[in-house]
Amino acid sequence: MSPVIDPDLLRARLAPFGRCAELPVEAAHYQAFYGLDLPHRHRVRRHLGRLAVHDYQIVAQAWYPERPVATLLVLHGYYDHMGLYRHVVDWGLRMDFAVLACDLPGHGLSSGPRASINEFDEYQAVLEALLDEAKRLDLPRPWHLLGQSTGAAIVVDHLLHSPPRPELGRGILLAPLVRPCAWRWSRLTYEVVRRFATQIPRRFSDNSGDPDFLAFIRSKDPLQPDILPTAWVGALARWIPRIEGAGPSEHSPLIVQGEADMTVDWQHNLPVLESKFAAPEILRLPSARHHLANEREELRRRYFDFLSERLR
Repeated sequence: MSPVIDPDLLRARLAPFGRCAELPVEAAHYQAFYGLDLPHRHRVRRHLGRLAVHDYQIVAQAWYPERPVATLLVLHGYYDHMGLYRHVVDWGLRMDFAVLACDLPGHGLSSGPRASINEFDEYQAVLEALLDEAKRLDLPRPWHLLGQSTGAAIVVDHLLHSPPRPELGRGILLAPLVRPCAWRWSRLTYEVVRRFATQIPRRFSDNSGDPDFLAFIRSKDPLQPDILPTAWVGALARWIPRIEGAGPSEHSPLIVQGEADMTVDWQHNLPVLESKFAAPEILRLPSARHHLANEREELRRRYFDFLSERLR
């Protein structure tokens, strides 16, 4: 049976991020439930706190190995939260990276209407706040940006439109969102539905080849949203032309894409990204689905090896 996790109560009990404070018992239980306490890594320091970003209270987390050589900033996907990213965190720590991450607005422990956003610009503000924290904490450089799906879209937007930062390393894009599958039909549906509804029920899909992960998010994860707000779809519709109309970038991101992905229109998205970035390195996995952060172990091993070889 899933534990009761009250995001508002837990968030209110957290200290501002970066302050030394003992985790409240609710936070310790939360990390243990999702495996974010990483009990097999005895010498890793963990921190959990909140950041004020615009009108949101964002819950951020960090993990510090003994002698970090770089930093990995992690941005999760739509409907996700950082509780689902222990495999990514563990890989970052195996690379001796400090790992810094947060729940996006409306997701996980962060505040905001569930699974919604006013504009994708607000996601950029959250990323900028994480980068500011990395600077304030003097986290080791380079700072690699890793995003899954919508998180990858946030990274793409930053790399295409933000002033260069000498601290940045590689962008790492897992199943990056530019357009979702069947976008034209989805947009037509949105134009009709938004006139009389602010949300529709969420439809869960088989977005991973790991049956345990699928069972967990459908019935055991207390932080899973069960709606699709029309406001989020509208924000996406306004964001897509911003990316597709952007000029080229000198960045060369690492891209991992599953060819069994039925969530994003990867046949459209990969050529768009290849046209925007300077020689991106792309790993295509024929049997992988969308949620690469929680794909089967053998697929995770393949792309983590691909990333490790290029980031050492």
